[in-house]
Amino acid sequence: MARYRSNSPKLLKDALKDFLDDYPHSKRLKRGMILSIWEQTVGKRIADETENVHFEHGNLVVHVKNPAWRQEIHMKRFSIAKKLNDKVGEKIIREIVVRS
Repeated sequence: MARYRSNSPKLLKDALKDFLDDYPHSKRLKRGMILSIWEQTVGKRIADETENVHFEHGNLVVHVKNPAWRQEIHMKRFSIAKKLNDKVGEKIIREIVVRS
């Protein structure tokens, strides 16, 4: 959809939102944003216990080093997914799959 050009200034966050709304690969971009804010969102302790965090078919797959942490992250997976989705402003993560 074509946008008209306005002479009035726009807030950067509004300009970025407009760009993301029109960008054809916005879901891919938001997946990358989620991966980049993983540690910031879950905290250093959980991030240190996870590795190979990636997307598979709309699910965020998290590999853990320790089975005890697998259970901990599994119990928190819905709240973690909500936080990450809220930060990118769209439901990108359908589910978090925890593997050891």
